[in-house]
Amino acid sequence: MSAFYSTFTRHSHGEGLKGHSTHYCPGCGHGLAHKFLAESIDELGIQDRTVAISPVGCSVFLYYYMDVGNSQAAHGRAPAVAIGHKMANPESVVISYQGDGDLASIGLAEIVHAAQIGLPISVIFINNAIYGMTGGQMAPTTLPGMKTMTSPYGRNNFMGMPLKMAEMIAQMDSPIYVERVALFDSKQRIRAKKAIKKALQLQVENKGFSFVEVLAECPTHLHLPPADAQEWVKNSMVPVYPLGVKKDVEPTQAFDFKKPDFTPEKLLGLIGATSDEVNRFAEGFPQHIDPLDISLKLAGSGGDGAQTAALLITRTAINEGYDSTHIPSYGPESRGGTSYADVHIAKMEVLSPSAPDPHILIAFNQPSMDKFAGKVRKGGIIIGDSTVIHTLPAVDSSVKIVMVPMSDIASELGKLMVKNIVALGALQAATDLFPENSFLNAVKQGLKDKKDLYPLNVEAFHRGMEAALKSEKV
Repeated sequence: MSAFYSTFTRHSHGEGLKGHSTHYCPGCGHGLAHKFLAESIDELGIQDRTVAISPVGCSVFLYYYMDVGNSQAAHGRAPAVAIGHKMANPESVVISYQGDGDLASIGLAEIVHAAQIGLPISVIFINNAIYGMTGGQMAPTTLPGMKTMTSPYGRNNFMGMPLKMAEMIAQMDSPIYVERVALFDSKQRIRAKKAIKKALQLQVENKGFSFVEVLAECPTHLHLPPADAQEWVKNSMVPVYPLGVKKDVEPTQAFDFKKPDFTPEKLLGLIGATSDEVNRFAEGFPQHIDPLDISLKLAGSGGDGAQTAALLITRTAINEGYDSTHIPSYGPESRGGTSYADVHIAKMEVLSPSAPDPHILIAFNQPSMDKFAGKVRKGGIIIGDSTVIHTLPAVDSSVKIVMVPMSDIASELGKLMVKNIVALGALQAATDLFPENSFLNAVKQGLKDKKDLYPLNVEAFHRGMEAALKSEKV
């Protein structure tokens, strides 16, 4: 078997001549880099162990050509995904294959972080001095004076000088092998193939982090025939990006990987979950709010407990057997800053965790009410803390507003921090999202290490319910 697929389904479903050609432009350096990478995988006999990571850019369709494990990463995040693969499966040979716009721009932090950690992964960096896929904009590697879509008069000092990634990575402590190669003639191609194979070999030997920068042609955005593009790389790129080995050292110590334990019981313990059967109290999904997916937003100041309340709602939904997500957004301060959370509860699966137009808003202060009340969808419900919210913004007439003195109730109970539990009680009474026992069961789980606080929280919950039932629409 070969690391290359026998046919490429990118074009014409793999049929005819197009089934044996890549999507790359004629003369593009990616094709040769793919070839050398596939040959190296074959020669080292690591096809079944290899995982290739392709992010955004011209290299995004690597998975159409490489018959290995493949993951597609978000723009610039391939090194982070590569680290995840390596830690989850130390026996794998992980390759992060990236272009210059991806690695040296949006992904600069990720590649520097990965290199400094120094885990045995192999990075193949294609430098063609341009943003190829997105239209020929100036890249971090664009040469001085070079004209692009976003530097029509040529790159100048105000645009900064090109980033020399190989030199940058080489001066770090952890990488063990860094080399820059090119593709413009047979001699350079032989060197490129050797460098790519060595980067993989060092990973097979579990030695450390390797980085190979490949100067590649982009005839399309250079507006040159392939042969002239090769000459341009030789005469224009090499003086700025000198070829050769930048670092080649023996590791100071070998990586002693301990294979991760994915035993379900152990994983559950790590996230604070349990395999114990959970009581369910709901008779079904709360379709009176939405047939398939219910969104909530909880907002207040840092310290109001919006995040904890959001987590408790999420846990309540999961206990009842539904998919649920909680996405927090914190202000810079632990107390007093803006803090809000988006929660989704889905009958089958949450498709997007964001809640820009929630069914339900719980507002713990005036700024939160002012900011989010107008975004509650028609027929929705707003629950606010009347102790601190004195002005109600204009909302659609179909939106129900329930005001509860959450802070006053919590103060009467002697612990202001339970106002978020008061809010949960108000939520239950105002929406009938889930039965009372569903929420209290989640509260009990959250207080498993502080059981003495449970009676107080139950009282706060019931007080919130009572206040909501007495509240009238404003």
